[in-house]
Amino acid sequence: MRIAIPITGGCLEQHFGHCERFVLLDVDPEKKQIIATTEIESPEHQPGLLPRWLKERNVTLVIAGGIGNRARSLCGELSIEVIAGAPSNEASVLAQRYLDGTLATSDHVCEHH
Repeated sequence: MRIAIPITGGCLEQHFGHCERFVLLDVDPEKKQIIATTEIESPEHQPGLLPRWLKERNVTLVIAGGIGNRARSLCGELSIEVIAGAPSNEASVLAQRYLDGTLATSDHVCEHH
């Protein structure tokens, strides 16, 4: 399983489409362990690009702060699960909380189109 988390300044970026980088975390959900972590620069912001870009990198789950309905829908069409409303924190902390079942989220959805 591969988790993508948008970050800026080392912590979760609250606006999915405008992050500086993504942290890609390969995880073992059965052992609840992070196996590998890679940080990559985001492509230039273009509406609708990120879900396809993430799919090309074998992402199966996105943990986000705010994410627009279009991006969420495109992720769903590509079989990428989206968890929105995550708090600002380091990617490894968010991923581990997800694996442990302790990731607190809100229903925040970005209204940007």
